[in-house]
Amino acid sequence: MAEVAVVARLRAKTGQEEKVRRELLHLVDETHKESGCIKYDLHQSLDDKAQFVFYEIWQSKEALDDHLDTPHLVRLSSMIDELFAEEPVIELFEMISEPKSARR
Repeated sequence: MAEVAVVARLRAKTGQEEKVRRELLHLVDETHKESGCIKYDLHQSLDDKAQFVFYEIWQSKEALDDHLDTPHLVRLSSMIDELFAEEPVIELFEMISEPKSARR
């Protein structure tokens, strides 16, 4: 099964930036424990502290689907209206280039 990359963009409500940061960092800690997680990196914009981006790599679409049902992600999802200015934008990708480690 092919790896799946995810780019997720989230925007905190005004005044909720620090709480969102804490919640997302907790999500990172919990997600790193999942067996199908290869990479789960959180970024915050240098210019707009309300803007967050996840870059994720999952072993498979099934591993990603399992992640979506975890208690830590379900908990965060229940707080979307409270913490976020808009619905998260989530995009799935597949790698089409050859990995750097395979190039010679």
